[in-house]
Amino acid sequence: MIDRLELRGVAVRRGGRRLFSELSMTLAAGEACALTGANGAGKTSLLRAVAGLVPIEAGAIAFGAAEAADARAAEVHLVGHQDGLKPARTTREELLFWSAWSGGTQGSAEAAAVALELTGLLDLEVRRLSAGQRRRLALARLLAAPRPLWLLDEPLSPLDAGWRVRFGAMMQAHLAGGGIILAAVHDPLPIAAKSVEIGG
Repeated sequence: MIDRLELRGVAVRRGGRRLFSELSMTLAAGEACALTGANGAGKTSLLRAVAGLVPIEAGAIAFGAAEAADARAAEVHLVGHQDGLKPARTTREELLFWSAWSGGTQGSAEAAAVALELTGLLDLEVRRLSAGQRRRLALARLLAAPRPLWLLDEPLSPLDAGWRVRFGAMMQAHLAGGGIILAAVHDPLPIAAKSVEIGG
């Protein structure tokens, strides 16, 4: 199980442009970090690099004692700024798909639907959901298939004030259970977190 995330001298280049270099940080179990910086600074690219979807130009990314490939396959959740949902599927189909894909069960998916108040929406096609409902559906996979490392890209957008508070409580519970959160944000996280400015 991932009990630590370490970035040592990481550099990322996209489209021929170096976004950042010499980026180092350590997050232990129970810690969160908010990535800040201007649009285009590389916050999303860093999350994708940690997830193994973007190559790093220099440095190293380690997951404590876990092998990187194993950790990324079974212990990391990446929820992007784009929700990645299939508009023609029902909310139920989408939730069950992501739960099964990530190692969850039908029971855990149903529990996530209750926690995020999706039960009344399960028969609706995803394209009929509001932006906030779609975001809650995307976030439901975090509970439907628990994994220690959450990589979140603008997780609070477009949640309303009430749901920001409630998701903050879910984040806090994840940390209390030994989880780790790395989030790219423009708005402050509703939990105590380190802050690292990308491109600062």
